[in-house]
Amino acid sequence: MINKKIHTVVCGFKHSVVLLLNGTVQCWGYNSKQCDPVHRTFTNVVDIACGSNHSVALMSDGTIQCWGSTVDNQCNPVHLTFTDVVQVDCGYNHSVALLLDGTLRCWGNNKNNQLNPVHLRFTNAIQVACGYAHSVALISDGTVRCWGDGGANQCDPVYLTFMDVIQVVCGDYHSVAILQDGSIRCWGDNSKHQCDPIHRTFTDVIQVACGWSHSVALLADGTVRCWGNCYWNELNPVYLRFTNVIQVACGRCHSVALISDGTVRCWGNNHGNQCDFVHQTLTNVIQVTCGATYSVALLANGTVRCWGDNRWNQCDPVHCTITNVMLPFDNNCILW
Repeated sequence: MINKKIHTVVCGFKHSVVLLLNGTVQCWGYNSKQCDPVHRTFTNVVDIACGSNHSVALMSDGTIQCWGSTVDNQCNPVHLTFTDVVQVDCGYNHSVALLLDGTLRCWGNNKNNQLNPVHLRFTNAIQVACGYAHSVALISDGTVRCWGDGGANQCDPVYLTFMDVIQVVCGDYHSVAILQDGSIRCWGDNSKHQCDPIHRTFTDVIQVACGWSHSVALLADGTVRCWGNCYWNELNPVYLRFTNVIQVACGRCHSVALISDGTVRCWGNNHGNQCDFVHQTLTNVIQVTCGATYSVALLANGTVRCWGDNRWNQCDPVHCTITNVMLPFDNNCILW
């Protein structure tokens, strides 16, 4: 069974894309073709993903559309011939498509073997996740496969011995697997304690989000646990007191928690107002996502709110007028 994940609001490094009820998309932020109006003519979009400077839309017929930077062939037309795609994910400048038959297709930058053909031989994959220049596939038997940049042990074969994995998530240079028993396994760059073994003692984990060098785990009791880099207060203990959390999201050096009452809490780097307290007055939020230095909230009425770094119009007030954004509940889909 494919571990399918639907996303209605996604962020790249400096741009955002929302999926509307009519199957079209809206884009804003940095615009080196990431927000080219021609892409607003797409119809029948059912899922979206963003890399640093490119985006991918999954269509209802199982094909894909790509737009944005083409410096590393992120949008090479040959990839538009893929069919039977059920999930897409993006790294910094590469992408991976999961097909209905459990095989994978990769395109974009290949400087770190992100597109190594050997990985196209994987079968029975049910989920893919991408880091900066590496990728992880979850196989139906509960094991994982990794490829791409291995300079920080992102692809260390020892981790391929994991069993009973139900979800994989990638930071820039590290990865986290959630196991069936609610515990986690971390591997890759450990320079900021992203993979410190102490974190394997967490239990009842139901979701994990990863930033550049930190991670946040949401537990079944609605509390959160943070580990990794703490230079920007990513691990400030006061945030471990949150309760009734239902989703977490990470930017490069900040994090956002969605509370069951529809409010949000933010912590970490605040140099771009990512954690400005005024935004914690938002209500009726049903989904949150983060770009590198900003955040986007989807509200229950189908509108969005943005805050944080606005140097590339990521948080231009004009984008708050977007309406009819597809709500996750419309598709009975998974938020993360």
